[in-house]
Amino acid sequence: MKPRILLAIFAVPLALIIAAVPENTTHAFKLTPSQLLEEANSGIQYYSPDEIADMIINKDPSLQLIDVRNTDEFEKFNLPGAMNIPLADVLSEQWQGYLDQDVKINIFYSNGTLKSDEAWMITRQLGYENNYVLLGGLNYWVETIMDPATPENTSPNEDFAKYDFRKGAGMALGGSAASVSQSTSSSKPPMPIIRSKPKKKRVQGGC
Repeated sequence: MKPRILLAIFAVPLALIIAAVPENTTHAFKLTPSQLLEEANSGIQYYSPDEIADMIINKDPSLQLIDVRNTDEFEKFNLPGAMNIPLADVLSEQWQGYLDQDVKINIFYSNGTLKSDEAWMITRQLGYENNYVLLGGLNYWVETIMDPATPENTSPNEDFAKYDFRKGAGMALGGSAASVSQSTSSSKPPMPIIRSKPKKKRVQGGC
């Protein structure tokens, strides 16, 4: 798919998310909607399921998964080590110390990407820089990690290597996952962007 077409596909839903971001009377916004949309369209906010699976398996201490679904959905199924901050509570002072810090790499996730993208946009507008989004959400996670498709016999070696990793990761993470709501777009998720490690500063709050 051509870059301009891909950009157009994601520009509209991202613009709708920006418009839906609630007014915040506690913290001043640091990015304009146009700046935020430009940054969002770059795709730099996304971590792929492969990256996250590798970090979980290797017990990367810098990873903090944040489930932004409601409590009931979180209790039914969640990723290993995840904490639950429902989207409606993202602006709460209770969670500011977790979201505005540079020690942990926070990864927002939901069933699809709508809620997690909105959580990312809210925190980015506040100037928080260490929050990201799980590419494709739990639905894409299940598709790629928990139930990866077997490559065709004519597929390149790279596809078989990726399949072997995903199959092993899925088994290490408990096999097939519970079903989650189908709230992702039918469009293929954008490719993640390689990024440098974030700077460090003290995290607030408990473990």
